[in-house]
Amino acid sequence: MQAAIYGLAGDVLTDDERDFFRDAEPAAYILFKRNCIDPQQLRALTEELRGLAGRADLPILIDQEGGRVARMQPPEWPRFPPSWAFADLYSKAPTSAIEATMANARALALMLRDCGVNVDCLPLLDVRQEGADDIIGDRALGAEPMQVSALGRAVLDGFASAGVVGVVKHIPGHGRALCDSHKELPIVEAGEDELAVDLEPFAKLNWAPMGMMAHVVYTAWDEERPASLSPVVIRDIVRGRIGFDGWLMSDDIGMEALQGDFGARAAGVIAAGCDAALHCSGKMDEMVAVAAAAPRMTSEGEERLRQAMVIASDPADGPGFEELIAKRDELLALV
Repeated sequence: MQAAIYGLAGDVLTDDERDFFRDAEPAAYILFKRNCIDPQQLRALTEELRGLAGRADLPILIDQEGGRVARMQPPEWPRFPPSWAFADLYSKAPTSAIEATMANARALALMLRDCGVNVDCLPLLDVRQEGADDIIGDRALGAEPMQVSALGRAVLDGFASAGVVGVVKHIPGHGRALCDSHKELPIVEAGEDELAVDLEPFAKLNWAPMGMMAHVVYTAWDEERPASLSPVVIRDIVRGRIGFDGWLMSDDIGMEALQGDFGARAAGVIAAGCDAALHCSGKMDEMVAVAAAAPRMTSEGEERLRQAMVIASDPADGPGFEELIAKRDELLALV
């Protein structure tokens, strides 16, 4: 199994993609709007990916957060609120906010499972900071770490109840970055006391099954390398101080925060300690470069992935989609 996660070019697999993926044997796939046309098409696509891999527990990821980040969109799929809606409710009624968040997460997971998607890149545990770039903004669960932790746990629990794996991101915290890592490399010059605020939600939820590294430089820990490329940050902060022992992926290595060719980027994040390099564009030339550089996943990485995917094999009985949405909306109306 290769230490890589790939995107797809379109809404059906091409012959070239089938040949490439069969040879590469990637750890997982990630879907985007270009891959999601309607439920029938998406179910067929995810079924083909699992058949190609020969793995019933193949992770198929998506960024379906709600609000402005949603790959599965109306009218084929319902719109979900941004995370900040639950943060806003928390400031007035914390218990109701946790209940609404869990209902929303389970409903979202039921929708994903119906289409064969079993991993959602959520929750964001980034603590929102005033004056930071808006790339986090209303995607955040709050501006206070205890609140972010409580609502983040509700997301993970709601997902797990429906057999979907959650991914905590962006470790060790993107909340105080002054620019968007999709466009350039953020450099955070905060000191240890400030960074302790960013780490707290990740430390409280260090049992999460999967995590995603941030392409952000934290000068207090490594002045030269973004966290995703820093063995120091991954070893000492993520695995050490935070205590995260789940399956760890990079953020998209196609983002402009990183430099160098795609092979170097993939090899770099894996050498730094990520279990897998995330490559999202679906462009074949880039994927070929990644495949040439990405090694086989370590035995430790394979075991972490196996343990994470146990969640996807055991959905629990509980309220259905319509009941969950009604409950969520009733609670959000309290604001």
